This record gives sequence, structure tokens and C-alpha cells, in this order.
Amino acid sequence: MAVESGPAPSLDPSKMAALSDSGSNMAGGADPELEPGLVVEALELLLRPPGDRDSAAEPVQEPALCPETLRKNAVALEERLSRAAGWASLRSLRAAVLSRNPALAAGAAGAEPGWAAACGLLALLLCLKERLAALAAAPAAAAAPGAPPPPAADTLSAGQARAVRRALRAAVGLGLLPHLPPGLGPCPGPPPPGPRGARLLAAAAALAELARLPALGVPLLASHLRLLLAGLCVLGHGPAALCQGVSEAERARCREALQDILDRVYQPLAVQELLVLQGPPKQSVPRPRAGPGPAPAWLRRLCGHLLSERLLRPNGVQAVVRGVLEGTGGGAGAEAAALDWRKCDAVAKILASCPQQCLSLEDYYRQVCPQILDLLHIQDKVAARQFQRVATTTVLTMAREHPELAERHLLQPLLFPLLRCSEAAELAVEDLAAGTMLVPEAELGSCMEDVLKVYVVGNDSSSLLLGSLQSVLGVVFSLYSFAKQNVSYLRSPCQEILLWFLEKAERERSLAVLEGLAGLGSTVPALHPRCRVCAGSEGGAAIAVEDTISDEDEALYQKISSEQCHMQSLVELLSHCQKSGLAGDFFIHCLKELAQVAAEDEAAPNLAVEPGGSLLELEQDQARQERKLLVLQLVAALCESVSDTVFTDIVQVQEFVAAVLQRACVSPARGPGAAAEAQTLAMAMGLVAALLGGAVQLQSSDFSVLKRLVPLLEELSHSYPEPLTQELASDLRIAICTHGACAPSTVGAAADSVLGRKLGMGVQSPAGIPSGAPNPRVSRAQPQHRHSNPSAHGERSTEQSAGHEPSATGPTPAPCADSPAPAGLQELLVSAYDPQPPARAAALRHLANLVTQRDPEALQLQEKLLQVFLENVQHEDAFVYLSAIQGVALLSSEYPERILPVLLARYECPAQGTEDAMAAVTRMKLGEVLMRITRALGDMVFQHREPLIRTFLRGARDPDGALRASSLSNLGELCQYLGFQLGSIVQEVTCCVTAIARTDPEAEVRRAAVHVVVLLLRGLSEKVTEVLQDVLRDLYHLLKHVVTAERDGATVLHAQLALEELDTVMRRVLFPPQTLEKKIIVLP
Repeated sequence: MAVESGPAPSLDPSKMAALSDSGSNMAGGADPELEPGLVVEALELLLRPPGDRDSAAEPVQEPALCPETLRKNAVALEERLSRAAGWASLRSLRAAVLSRNPALAAGAAGAEPGWAAACGLLALLLCLKERLAALAAAPAAAAAPGAPPPPAADTLSAGQARAVRRALRAAVGLGLLPHLPPGLGPCPGPPPPGPRGARLLAAAAALAELARLPALGVPLLASHLRLLLAGLCVLGHGPAALCQGVSEAERARCREALQDILDRVYQPLAVQELLVLQGPPKQSVPRPRAGPGPAPAWLRRLCGHLLSERLLRPNGVQAVVRGVLEGTGGGAGAEAAALDWRKCDAVAKILASCPQQCLSLEDYYRQVCPQILDLLHIQDKVAARQFQRVATTTVLTMAREHPELAERHLLQPLLFPLLRCSEAAELAVEDLAAGTMLVPEAELGSCMEDVLKVYVVGNDSSSLLLGSLQSVLGVVFSLYSFAKQNVSYLRSPCQEILLWFLEKAERERSLAVLEGLAGLGSTVPALHPRCRVCAGSEGGAAIAVEDTISDEDEALYQKISSEQCHMQSLVELLSHCQKSGLAGDFFIHCLKELAQVAAEDEAAPNLAVEPGGSLLELEQDQARQERKLLVLQLVAALCESVSDTVFTDIVQVQEFVAAVLQRACVSPARGPGAAAEAQTLAMAMGLVAALLGGAVQLQSSDFSVLKRLVPLLEELSHSYPEPLTQELASDLRIAICTHGACAPSTVGAAADSVLGRKLGMGVQSPAGIPSGAPNPRVSRAQPQHRHSNPSAHGERSTEQSAGHEPSATGPTPAPCADSPAPAGLQELLVSAYDPQPPARAAALRHLANLVTQRDPEALQLQEKLLQVFLENVQHEDAFVYLSAIQGVALLSSEYPERILPVLLARYECPAQGTEDAMAAVTRMKLGEVLMRITRALGDMVFQHREPLIRTFLRGARDPDGALRASSLSNLGELCQYLGFQLGSIVQEVTCCVTAIARTDPEAEVRRAAVHVVVLLLRGLSEKVTEVLQDVLRDLYHLLKHVVTAERDGATVLHAQLALEELDTVMRRVLFPPQTLEKKIIVLP
């Protein structure tokens, strides 16, 4: 309430004499049924602006009340109290209130109009407080049946509430604000006359008493809490110079009132007001010319102390965070976002600092850390992002400043659900009953989200955080493996946590963790063997205690299945680590481990054969064998799944080759696996030869890395039993030592073989991936005739072709060297019969590329290329026969009229002199060729429809069950491609499928027959009723028969899928979707 400056008129003393008279007559004249509206009317009369004698509405902008207006309103109120009928009770009540508050009584009778008006307003508000409290204490009237409950007795109307808020503003503005010291009030004016401390005490005590009643305390504390707190701080804790006339007992009561208000008010609001009172630090932005000055030092210390008390209360952390951050969320623009982040970081620093009044740092962490973790679970979407940032930053700050306390009170409780079920847990899982839910779904999901927020989003790779996370990585990996095999939202957070650790940790530590996850080490505690991960009802997972499996076979099966699942998950995880080089380093680490296992096998005797070993030695030997099998399984999985980009630099290539050479030095190739080991060694040495031959531009630093291979190559050149390998190792050592200046011819030949180059030419093939090994015969023969004529070159090719094994099924003559093919193409045809599968497959793929590029020299030899491809289709190596299948498909798609009849004839009648099993396998491979041709031809397959369908129908009657199933599968895919072009042949297809689905003795064949119907329906889609109108009923009866009478579950599933497909199609036909169309016709 504004007060205009001017002379202070004095009030008539005769008018103020009624105060003492009313006090003496209070006991006999007070009306116990005084209505609150009468007190509100008196408040409005005291604050009535000039010229508005009867208006009770609150104006939009309150006019300033000059001292003359305040004096006239006070005189009018006294006249109303002394003369008006029905106001005697209010006069008596006010007199009683003033008698209990002598300071207010003296102020109301004083000569200063502002302070007199403030005292009068406070006296009337105290009267209103007593009446409302009495009404609230009275028993409430019962509501009529069916009627809504009546409002509380102390409820004010809207108009009365406006008048009370206006009176509170005037009381604070006239009685409290002018008496605050500089730096506390928002707009300090000239100091008022009289004792400031006594007046401040009277106003603050009255307002504190009003705040105890909710009906008056809510509007008072909502709008004037800061000024009330400032006044109580001055009176209770301020210097003695600001509290003149205030006794120590009164100051103690002010301190109690301050604590009472801070405890009862909404805690974030209390924090906000205390922060405003504390003000910015001295080194912050300078204060403007107009406005309050900086807060005094004693007030800043007091507010800090009070804020620390708010923090140490129950839920105090959340109150402090809300008090600082409320109102900052949702700001538009980068500046608002940056302000939010700065506030979050500032709050985190406050929470991480121990207050002075706390007993000890340990006690502070014990009290505050659980509340900090609770900030991660805020459900409010608007504030959740800021609260999570505060919590994450606080955790990271505490971990840096006090690692031991942070680990004990923050990280261990955060990871407790995962630590509880690890094999290193102190909890005796064996004592729990089977089926006990050790970690429920909600708790586990919340834990994984918290770990993701703190570790991954926080992104602080300190040793404490990495060490604490490493202790639960085994459980996280088990969850990741489970989520990968099932449908669970935990897959993504588990994968991000694992990848973050592997990226942030040191390389040696990451490799040790990967080794532990693979089961080769003990650096990572795994999931407890008695625990299992089970699916949750909300899409998550839970961890329960499972019963021990008594059946040994079942236990072994469960163990092997779990190991395979973990192996696949580990390989999947490593596929995301190829760019960083971690996958290549781990692959090399596994190869070194394999070499070590091989060395242990050479040194350790087989105790299972020798009967003299003890039980301990037998167990150690069994553990060694299990480790060997695990390493072999891991290397095989990495070779199959990790792509050829696993190596990212020369160092990794050198380490890979060193591991292979070391293994060859320890255990030379002999025994059943000699061929595979020889191929691996040849590939590694050919890789070095390719590097030296120009596949990569090598620097001097690269040669220093390759020189690490020199001792191994020298040892291999003396100890390996194969002379050609010895010679190549010696030549590679010479080339490395001379930095490629002196490169023997065998190095160039090995490089040509690995890079897939045409022999005698210097052009690298498109398939530059190391896929083959050096051919020893070519390597021996090439240096002697490098500059010889082409005729001599042809003779060497004849010699070379004589010693090759053309295929796995038997000796097949290679193409003759004197054929009209060019020299380069002739060498590729010869290499297509190389005894080593990688070299053979590389040659076949090169020939297929020539067909794709429509090389004129290759297209002139169609028949010879077809013969080469068909003979390699019979090879047992998958890489070889798949390359041959691709070549036949490409060649047939270019010339289908010439080659397709040959393939169909071979599919129907296998080659003579072959075993039945081999013939069936070859025919299935030819079926794959025919389907690739079908896909390549597209719509042009219609002209070859009848021979293809006739061939597959004949194959469906073959005695071999696998071939029957393969033929039916091919028939179904062909029908799907033909669609409405099937025509009358659909009758034959339907009869064949129906007979097989009803009568075939093998479930796999019946399954394939039903699958033909599924593919047929999918291919025809909405044209089913047109193309299959004559056989649709028969197909429906067949599917219903399969569903009701078939014993094979997979066949029934295929039939159900076909029925669902048919149901969907028929619904679209019978009930077409309604479309709303608007037609606009333009008239001429």
C-alpha cells in the first residue's frame, strides 16, 4: 500500500478515547455471533480510497492513499464503531486484541498516519483471525441427504477474500516494509521516525500470528513470505543495532516463529525465498542503480544456514532442487537452455558440498545420498530431464571428491539389484527356495535405467565408476543375452552400457572384460549359477532362483545352450566395436590364446589315456580341455560373424600374422587338421606378401612394425616341415628387412594369389579381399619364366593343371591349355580347379564378375564356363559351391534359352556314377540355381513356366525326402512369382500339393506342401478369387484338414498362416474399404 509524502496530521484525541471505553465494556457487550463479514467491512472502510465511498470491488490498480485519506478513513471507522448499531461486538473484540498487543494499541493511537493505519489493519486482521478460528472449531452442520457437503465455516467469499488480500498488502506495506533495514526491502525509502525495532517486532509478530490460521496464512505466505522472513531474520538473528527496544526473550520468540513458518510452508517456496534473501555473491553482476542493495554478510550466513537445514530435512534434496529449478523448464532458445544447465550444475555442486552444521561427512552422505538417487525416478516429464541432470552431476562430483563415501552410499545402492544376483554376492542364494523372485521386474528395469543415466549419460570414465560397473557387467551381459533372444526393452540399455564400458576403459581392461564375458577369465563376476533371467509381464525381465537340475543330460544341454547364446551375443556386441579396433584386438587375443592352448596340449600329457593320474590332475586336464573347446568355439564364431573389416591398421595385421606364425612354430601342421592349419598359415603369409607387394602404401613406421615378424619367420624357415613354406618365410624375412627393396619372386607370387590377380599381370582384381593362399607350384615355377614367351607359359599351365584335384566328387579334367581362350582367362579356368578352396572360390567369383561385365572373351566360352561352374557345384566346400551357383545363375540369366534346358535336364536326371546322397545334394544345389534364375528373369519367366513347373513336380515325387521338400519349396516360390500367369497349370499344382500334404510319410515334405499354398496365396493376393476360383474350395478343405488332423506342429502352423492369409484376402474382397471421394465436374 503506497503512502504519499506530506505533513502528518494528528488524530483527534477525543475520538481515540473510545479505545479504553471499549476495553472496559468488552466482557459485557461482545457478541459471540460476530460475523466475519463485519470485520471485512471495517477493513474496507479503513482502506477506502477518496471519492469511492460505497464501492467494495477491488480496483484494477490501487490508488495511492495519502496521509489525509488514511486519517479520514480512521475517523470514519471510529465513528462507525462507536455509533453504528451491531458494531459493538467488533468494538469489544478489537479492544481485547489491542489490550493484548500494547505496541499495536500505541501505534493506532499515534500521530503518524501510516503506522497508525498499519496498526489498525493488523488489529482488525487479528479480530478476523479469532472469529475464523472460533468458527472452524465449532462442530460442522450435517449435510442434508443428497445435498453436497457445505463449505467450511471459516471459508470467505470471493469478495471478502479480495478485501483480505488488499488489507494484507496494506498491512505489510505500511507496517513491515518501511521498518526493514537497507538491502532487505524491495524499494527502501527514507527511514521512518520512531524506534524501528519495536515497530518491526509488532508488525512481524502480528503477521506471524495471522499465518498460523490457514484461511489467512495462505494468502499472506503466498504473496509476502519473503518480507515476513526478512523481518523475522532481522529480529531473531540480526545485529543488536537493528533491534533496539527488543528484548532477548522477544528475539527468541521471533526465532521460533521463523522456524515454524519455514517448517510449515511449501519447502521449494521457502528455498526460493531464502535464496532471494541471500542475494547473489559479491563477485557477481553489479547491482543496478535503483533497487535493494546487497544483502549484509550476517544475512547471507543466516540464509545459508537455513538452506542447509532445509536440505537436511526429509525430502530436503528434492525441495532444494525444486526451489532452484522451478520455473526454468521449457524455456525457448539456446540461452534459456544454457541457463537451465548452469542452474543444474550449480545445484549439483551445492548438494555435493557438506554443510558446516552437519555432524560429519559420513553422516551427510548417509542422509543425502538416498534422496539424490530418488531424483532419478521423478515422473514429471517436464522436470525429469533437469532432475536427472542434477542427480547425475551430483553423483559424478561426489565420486571425484570423496570416492570411498560415494561408492559406499551411492554406487553400491545404485547397483545393488545387480550385485545381489552375481556369483560374488554375499547373499546365500543356495538357502533360498526355488522360484523365489530375487530381483523383481520393476526394480531391475529401474536399476538399468539408473545405470544408463549415471554412467552412459554422465559419461565420466573415472577409475571408480569403471571399477564399480565392471563388477556387474556379467549380470548386464546375461540380461543382454536374454533380451537378444527374447522381446524385451532392456536390450538397448544393456547394449549401450556394455559398449560404453568397452569404449571408455583401457584396451587391456576391455580385452580382459571380453575374455571374462566369454567365460575364459574371472575378471567379471557372472550371473549366479542358481539364478536365471525370466521374462516380465511388462516387457522387461526379472531374476529368480531356479532349482538344481538333477538330470545330468538336461544340465549339460542347458549349459551348452547358454554358452552358445552368450557366444552369439558376444559376437553381436563385437560387431559394433569394429571401427574402434577392439574387435580386431580381441580376435588377435583369441588367436594368441589358441596358440597358448596348443602349446599346453603339446607339453601336457593326456591323463585320460594314462591311468596313473590323480583326481586333481584329471580335473585340471578336464578344465584345460573345456577351455580349449571354448577358445575354438569363440574363434570359429568370430571368423563367421565378424566381417573382413575387423583389422583397421597395420599393427593389428602384424599381431594377427604373429599369432598364426607363433602357433605354426609351436605345433606344425600334422594330423587330421593339418590341411586347415596349412591353409591358415598360407593365408597369413600371403597377407604379408600382399602388403609388401603394394596392396597398401607402406611407410617407414609400418616396416618397423612388420620387423616384429622377422624372428618368427626365421624360426619358421628352419622348423616348419614343408620346404615351400620354409622358402616363403625366408623370402618374406628378406623383403621385410630390406623394406621391399629385395623382394624374391615367391613373395610376388604369393601376393598375386592372395589378391586374386591374373598371373603374369599387374592389375588387381575387384575382389581384393584376402581369400586364397599362394599356390606352391605356381610360386616355384613363376620365377624361372617371368620373362619367357607365351608358349612356354601355356606349357607351364598344362603341367600345373595335371596335378590339381578338380572337385570333391572325383577327378575331373581341367580345361586344356591349348584351348582358344586368352592367357589371362585360361589361368582363371585353371585356378578354378585349385586344390585349395579359397583360391578356387576366388577364381570362380572372378569368372562370375567377367560374366556380369559381359566380357567378350568370357562370353565366347559359354559352354566351357558352364562346365566349370557345374563341376564346382558338386564341391563340398560351401564357399566354393556357392560361388559356382552364383556363376551359373549369372550365366543363365544372360542366355536362358541355351542354358536353362541343360540345367533342367541335369535336375531331372543326375550324373551317372554318383551316389544317391551326393546326387540328391547336387540336385538341390541346382534347384537353388533355378530359383536364382527365376528371380533374375522376373516377368520374363513366364515363357519358361511349363518346363520349370514340370521339373519341380517330378522332383516332388522323388524317393529322397529332402529333395521332395526342396522341389516343393522351389515350386511355391515359382508360383509366387508367376501370380496370375499360372493359368491352367494351377490344377496340376493343386492336385500334387493336396496329395502330398495328405499322404506323404515325412513331416518335412508335408510342411513344404502346405508352405506352397501359403506362397501361392501371398503371390496372388486379391487375385485369389480370379485365378484360383476352381480350386479355392479344395485348398480351403485341405488347410482345414491339416489343422485338425496333422500331428506335426510346424505343418499346422503353416496351415494356420495360410488360413489367415486367405481370411485377409476374402475380407478385402467381400468388404472393400470405404473411400470418400469428391468429384468436381466442370461444365462446358
